[in-house]
Amino acid sequence: MSADPVPSTDEERLAQLGYQQELHRRLSGFSNFAVSFSIISILAGAITSYGIAMNAGGPLAITLGWLFVGVMVTFVALAMAEVCSAYPTAGALYWWAAALAKRNKAAWAWFVGWFNFLGEVAVTAAIDFGAAITTSAFLSLTFDIEVTTGRTFLVFLVIILVHGLLNTFGVSLVRLLSDVSAWWHLVGVAVIVVLLAVVPDNHKPISEVFFEVRNETGFTFAGAGAYAVLIGLLMAQYTYTGYDASAHVAEETHDASRAAPRGIVMSVVVSVIAGFILLFAITWSIQDYTAQLKTPLNLPPAQIFIDAVGHNTGTFLLFICMVAQWFCGMASVTANSRMAYAFARDGALPGSRLWKQVNPRTGTPTNSIWLCVTMSTLLVLPSLWNNTAYLAATSIAVIGLYIAYVGPVLLRRLSPDFQPGPWNLGRWSAPIGWIAIVWVIVICVLFVLPTASPITVSNFNYTIIAVAVVVGAATVWWLASARKWFTGPKQNLIEKAAHGEQTMPAPPE
Repeated sequence: MSADPVPSTDEERLAQLGYQQELHRRLSGFSNFAVSFSIISILAGAITSYGIAMNAGGPLAITLGWLFVGVMVTFVALAMAEVCSAYPTAGALYWWAAALAKRNKAAWAWFVGWFNFLGEVAVTAAIDFGAAITTSAFLSLTFDIEVTTGRTFLVFLVIILVHGLLNTFGVSLVRLLSDVSAWWHLVGVAVIVVLLAVVPDNHKPISEVFFEVRNETGFTFAGAGAYAVLIGLLMAQYTYTGYDASAHVAEETHDASRAAPRGIVMSVVVSVIAGFILLFAITWSIQDYTAQLKTPLNLPPAQIFIDAVGHNTGTFLLFICMVAQWFCGMASVTANSRMAYAFARDGALPGSRLWKQVNPRTGTPTNSIWLCVTMSTLLVLPSLWNNTAYLAATSIAVIGLYIAYVGPVLLRRLSPDFQPGPWNLGRWSAPIGWIAIVWVIVICVLFVLPTASPITVSNFNYTIIAVAVVVGAATVWWLASARKWFTGPKQNLIEKAAHGEQTMPAPPE
């Protein structure tokens, strides 16, 4: 990298990276943190995927597994944040890959971008489908509506359409709702924990909360219990996704080279602590493990709430989770659409000219928002006939996102002339980066493995198929066509100058 002078404004730094300010820069450091914290959403991921760990691994996977995965994810977040500080752009992960690669820059950008796009679509699908599961349980408790597969899918459609509409209205509304969401999560967790600690007459023994292992997967081979615990780590690993959102909204954040990396790291650290307290309280309150795992509500935490604190109070606790999940899905659509916008801005999506357009009134990439809504809906369609569709969506999200997360980290480790930004890890950069890389390799293997025995059409883990289809299509497209014209991130200042266009002043804040 050249030793450019230190920019005095976010717009100057963005110009150094080759881009004119187009998106409205209206997010504070707290709002940047709030977007990622809302997408991680311990009241979404940890609640909707709680049954995964109840079924595979049990309390040990839920509590100690949460802490272990949280530590590993913190290493990934720290390594990502250092790169983000150097390159605060909406393109984020794939842009970093192009900047850091010594050779084949365009290919690195292409494949990291496609993994990121796959992960973003899958995490949006999983979040809103999880919100539909929770909302269906809430409607069942309040209006005695039976929970069915078809009704849950219809609820999902309503939720994701609302999130598309809210994002269409502009970044100011997203900022307001994200700020409210962060406080809703923190206060909501406190309310749930206090009520679950005080109200129930009986609590599970502390030793069982931390060390009990359950294996309801159907696998009976030697070591099946340990295998179940490893599979159950998906609950925590899936919840800790989406914090790349702080990078994707960097072009909309003040003091982005410091605020965005802080948003990445703090959203994870706060989630590790608050999530552990929440999961301890829920697991401590289990009254009948088998009955609550097999609940007709299709959401074990909902049954745990009802059995522990009574119908009305339990329904209220579920309401707290439901609202948090609606906030979470809205923030996920925000991050997803920004990544798609940036990728399309560089010509890497089919129909890029359409998806890169920015609504001049709202300052949002409206077309990209609805592209992401549509793609996420298609990914959830198998839920109508596959009862492990939610688990598959979570696995796809984890694999797609974490490969995209760690690709630039690997390139940063292989780039001796990397110039750190104002937020950096100093001498701890190398060990933290390599730990992050090894961990991602482990989880990519772990979460394509079978999750239930015997394997049937209804419980088949189609994660590997979905990942293979996207990667295969991206590879074929690259070899057949894209390698001839895709050159990596296109710098719009250079393009405008080449066409004799005048650059416009930065949008009003």
